[in-house]
Amino acid sequence: MPAPLSVVIAAKNEAARIGACIASVAGLASEVVVVENDSTDGTGIVAAEAGATVFTHPFETIGLQRNVAIERARYEWILVLDADERCSPELAEEIRALLLEAPAAEAYRVPRTNFFLGRHIAHGGWGSDRPVRLFRATLRYNDSRVHERVATLGEPGRLRHAILHEPYATLDQYFEKFTRYSAWWAADQFERGRRVSPVAALIKPPARFVSMFVLRAGWLDGAAGLVLAVLAAMSVGAKYARLWALGLREPED
Repeated sequence: MPAPLSVVIAAKNEAARIGACIASVAGLASEVVVVENDSTDGTGIVAAEAGATVFTHPFETIGLQRNVAIERARYEWILVLDADERCSPELAEEIRALLLEAPAAEAYRVPRTNFFLGRHIAHGGWGSDRPVRLFRATLRYNDSRVHERVATLGEPGRLRHAILHEPYATLDQYFEKFTRYSAWWAADQFERGRRVSPVAALIKPPARFVSMFVLRAGWLDGAAGLVLAVLAAMSVGAKYARLWALGLREPED
């Protein structure tokens, strides 16, 4: 029997992947709620045909998109997935067993098994990825554009089994997200009053590369680990360059 669980998915132009995402929670969730915005590839149609309740909402932040969907959810517990994720069968059974009991926590961290260009990435920080994804429907995300988080009252519990996550099947997908996220990160930081010198765009990228590839053993993932560390360094450089550039727009005293 389905658990007292609503699965929430925020998506845009994910027709190629959202069907498999929804199928991965078949038999576990009592409902799947998909919130989409401005899709041009029939994402909503595919999601509805897969059995989801679909609605459209203007995009502000990913956290706020999810919050709007959570408000429409009918069940006590929420599992958040992205269209590029799958709930593994082992995770589905673990969640089902947990919700049949009296869960000790109001929210749970769920490990993610991450893939890059089809290769499993276990190091460089990707192997320790455990976002809060299962929680009571009374909780909400904050309004950060990047690195949004569920505002929990206590320490989240931890689940053992994983969400399967393949965010980048191609490098084009990486660079598209690179552009959006670096701009959003800089805007968030600027609005919070942070200012940087251009030196940050010089120092931060190599520091990120060393952290991922050396200190966090990204080299154990071979060529994919090397490329990921290089791309992460580029992303950090773009974030700090954008933040510095936003400061140029301020009038001088």
